[in-house]
Amino acid sequence: MGEATQSRRARLRVETTSEIKSIALKHMATGGPAAVSLRGIAREMGMTAGAIYSYFANRDDLITALTVDVYESLAQTLEASHQGAPTGSPAAQMLAHARAYRTWAVAHPEEFRLLYGDPVPGYQPPAAGAAQEAEHRLCAVLLDLVASAWPEASAAEKGSDYDWSDFQPSLTALTRESFPDLPPAAVALCLRLWSRMHGLLTLEIYGHLRHQVTDPGKLYEADMHDLIHTLGLTPPR
Repeated sequence: MGEATQSRRARLRVETTSEIKSIALKHMATGGPAAVSLRGIAREMGMTAGAIYSYFANRDDLITALTVDVYESLAQTLEASHQGAPTGSPAAQMLAHARAYRTWAVAHPEEFRLLYGDPVPGYQPPAAGAAQEAEHRLCAVLLDLVASAWPEASAAEKGSDYDWSDFQPSLTALTRESFPDLPPAAVALCLRLWSRMHGLLTLEIYGHLRHQVTDPGKLYEADMHDLIHTLGLTPPR
């Protein structure tokens, strides 16, 4: 009986935590990052302020938990896209990655804005911990993509003048530990690929393309094919 009671309590805690996060994202969607308030969420759920603070010590803890969830969700999506792409074809993997990135962002606009939009007012992200680990996992996904393409793409990067000192120590350490064969130029390429995939997508998510194009996906797809060609790779048909 005691174990059953504890199991039920644990399940209810997980469900309540999930509901708090869902409502936080909803408030963010309607009022922006500044609208996230533990007291406001508690009122909507019919909880006391004291009760909700037993789940999250403060608003920053909630924002950090949301950030970890979003990083993990995106990383899992992109990892799956690599696994589902044809093996031995960096171009196919790159295109699959880009498509998965856009599909996820269009389906989760508030989560995308949480990661890449304006900072939450007053929020102080922790210097280390689960959020940083989740962000590094996402970086590793893109580095893995570059590592598979580097034997062919490196020719397009000749003359690049990069050194490890050009990057933050955390990114340098992640790269040299997980992908010891990649040179600094490959890390620069990784960041430029991210920027290229991110650019049009950000315009789409924030609504800046709605008055210019009828199909943002078509524009994005064309840009990704151009990106792949730029690296000397051949996109799949």
